[in-house]
Amino acid sequence: MKPLITVRNLNKTFVTSERSLHILKDITLDIGDGEMTALTGPSGVGKSTLLHILGTLDRPTSGQVLYEDNDVFNFSNDELARFRSRSIGFVFQFHHLLPEFNTLENTLMPALIAGSSYEDAGKKAMYFLDEVGLSERYRHKPGELSGGEQQRVAVARALMLDPKVVLADEPTGNLDTATGDDLFYLLRSLNKKGTSFIIVTHNEILASRCSRVIKMKDGTIQ
Repeated sequence: MKPLITVRNLNKTFVTSERSLHILKDITLDIGDGEMTALTGPSGVGKSTLLHILGTLDRPTSGQVLYEDNDVFNFSNDELARFRSRSIGFVFQFHHLLPEFNTLENTLMPALIAGSSYEDAGKKAMYFLDEVGLSERYRHKPGELSGGEQQRVAVARALMLDPKVVLADEPTGNLDTATGDDLFYLLRSLNKKGTSFIIVTHNEILASRCSRVIKMKDGTIQ
């Protein structure tokens, strides 16, 4: 399988007034195109830090992250922001939907920002909302949706620009077991249609259902 993401000798150190915290230590790994990868391990081992760097939300202290052979941290900040918006989707534990906008408007927002017309963005948003089972909820605002439905809106929004990969940080962590299972199976079905996923999770059962599990310990890959 051709690597979608190549990570080489990745380090991340946070410096405070009192000490240096070496969070990631010489991480080297490949993420295949089309994989559904789980990142697991105890709290504080660097999972979210690694995910944020893979998502180009943070820069490493040293090392490389290549997307299809492009070393993304050689990009300027503006180039990196454009790359991120068009190539990477995000789903977080807390969905960050805008409460004053309805389901459709929250979903189409990335496409509008990228320059699509409202009509084209709306058609695409309706398609992805159908994909995640929310075809009857277009006009509902986040406060009228359940937690699981709000996460489904976040998933649809993450898919709007046809990203190369979707990064999910504890996407089921704020949901009850049954709703979390439903959301995971939705992500799995989207993965089978070709979307790559990297999912940070404490849930070992959900992780075992991914095509690959990467375990972290003390800032390293086990």
